Amino acid sequence: MNFCNLCGNKLNFIIPEDDDRERFVCEDCGHIHYQNPRIIVGTLPIYEDKVLLCKRAIEPRHGLWTLPGGFMENGESTHEGAIRETQEEACANVELLGIYSLYNLAHINQVHLFFRANLLDLNYAAGIESLEVELFTEDQIPWQEIAFIPVTETLKLYFQDRTHNIFPMHSAEILIDPNTKKSETNYY
Repeated sequence: MNFCNLCGNKLNFIIPEDDDRERFVCEDCGHIHYQNPRIIVGTLPIYEDKVLLCKRAIEPRHGLWTLPGGFMENGESTHEGAIRETQEEACANVELLGIYSLYNLAHINQVHLFFRANLLDLNYAAGIESLEVELFTEDQIPWQEIAFIPVTETLKLYFQDRTHNIFPMHSAEILIDPNTKKSETNYY
C-alpha cells in the first residue's frame, strides 16, 4: 500500500502506538490500515461413496483438482460463502452438515474452512471457474493432481473418518519450509 484510502496521502509502515506489529499508517490523517488474513470457505460435497471435485479453470493451480471453495465475501457468513462457492464452481446444490476441517496457513495469511455437505442431486456442472466437475470414489481421486494442501488433507481425513462413520472437526496449521518448500501439517 502506498496511499491512504481515506485522504489519499502517503502511508508509512510503522508500529502504531499501543500496537505490537508494523501497519500501514497515514502520515497525514493517522488512519491505520489493518491487513488481516483472508478466509477461504468451501465444501466437501458427498454423494453415496463419492466426493465432488472441480478442475480449476483459473490460477493459481490451473488444471488441478480441488474441492469447491473460494474467498469469503463481506456481508456473508461462512455457511453462505461455502454454499455460494459450491454453486459458482460446481453449479451444485448442497446441504451443509457442519464444519469439517480448518487449516491455518499463516505463511500466506489465509484460513481455509471446509464444511462436510450432502450433494442434494446430480444436477452439477462446471461453473465459470471450473474446467470439469466430477464425482470420485476414494480410489479414483487423482491424488497427484490435487491443487492445494488443505484439500488433500481434508480428503484424506474424510476417507479415514468414513471407515468409522464418525466425522469430528479437524483443525491444523500448515507450515511451509521457505528453503525446501516442503510442508508440514500440525493437527491440534
